[in-house]
Amino acid sequence: MTEVQRVNIGEQHPAAYKALIALSSEVDAAAAAAGLDPLLVELLRIRASQINGCAFCLRMHTRDALRKGESPDRIAVLPAWAETGYFSEVDRAALRLVEAITLVSDGHVSDEEFGAAAAVLTADQISAVAWLATVMNAFNRVSITSRYRVAN
Repeated sequence: MTEVQRVNIGEQHPAAYKALIALSSEVDAAAAAAGLDPLLVELLRIRASQINGCAFCLRMHTRDALRKGESPDRIAVLPAWAETGYFSEVDRAALRLVEAITLVSDGHVSDEEFGAAAAVLTADQISAVAWLATVMNAFNRVSITSRYRVAN
């Protein structure tokens, strides 16, 4: 079976892709201003990418997290974060919210999930986490749709 040649949608509409990159920069600034740890920000990106199955973004953000000083152990157990003692209360609240947003088609972000986040995170942090999830999900969809290659 021959693989269909994919359109790289970022290259096909570069202004749209540049706008997504600019939005990502704004969200990074909002996350920093809200006091979110840069390592947590990378873990949130990794977790959304794990759920979405985006190999390209997983590789990129795992490398970024390691370069910034994230523990390989925390990255390794990230899919099972709720079952470990590796993550702080803030980490857990943010991860739970990112998962709910990424899996929005499974029942939206429930009041329980939002309430759990609101019990730990500030309004600025909730907003920043939501925007991080939104942007990461967009990048995952660009990468997956365009079939960005991941080679050794």
